Amino acid sequence: MDRGTNRVAIVTGASRGIGRATARALAAAGLQVYLVADGTREELEAGVAECTAAHPASLPSHYGIFDLARTDAAQAIVDATVAAFGRLDVLVSNAGVRVRQPFGDFTAADFDRVVAINLRAGFLLCQAARPAMRASGGGRIIIMASQLGIVADPGAALYGLTKAALIHLARSLALELAPEGILVNAVSPGPIATEYYQQRLRREPDLLQRRLDAIPLKRLGRPEEVAEAVVFLATTPAGFIAGHNLVIDGGFVIR
Repeated sequence: MDRGTNRVAIVTGASRGIGRATARALAAAGLQVYLVADGTREELEAGVAECTAAHPASLPSHYGIFDLARTDAAQAIVDATVAAFGRLDVLVSNAGVRVRQPFGDFTAADFDRVVAINLRAGFLLCQAARPAMRASGGGRIIIMASQLGIVADPGAALYGLTKAALIHLARSLALELAPEGILVNAVSPGPIATEYYQQRLRREPDLLQRRLDAIPLKRLGRPEEVAEAVVFLATTPAGFIAGHNLVIDGGFVIR
């Protein structure tokens, strides 16, 4: 897949953090981007403005506000993207939520919400994207998993469960969709200095040092560093990368 003009990408969870950085980086690489989130209109409009500034010669990006917990959202997102740009080449399924609780304190409502947004929404979106990508001659799907789909952390049993399932989903889809020219991979960030993580550090002052002690690079990652990896998987002409889970955690999981 060529970097540049006439390629179209969907990025979910694009109102802030890794998703917004990814949308901006894809736009800088020349792709038209459809930003999706259930965030505020102001956040998404700011994200679109950043995408336009990143590559002024490209067509303007668009955005849509969708509730990914709804089962009809996936097809609506793909339909809106194709209506705006005429095609679909890249899907970055990034949207997710966290509920941190000691095991035993999760409610059925917690389970349903986290599974619906983290797992079911991504699954349905990949299915909805498939026909549009086939019509474009192939494509790339990047599923945002997590380091916590590989390692355990107190309070993260439910979140980690969904992320481990996403890693398996990427492998399964890579196997099934490769004959159609659709390459599927996962990305698993570790501790990244997103707004969410910064808020958690303020609530748990000793957490930062514990994380730094476990990271060989001795720092948190930046959203832009995850975005760079996504752009590589989305645009590289290296067409033999499929079913891979790219861990971006400063070496945390090698310890």
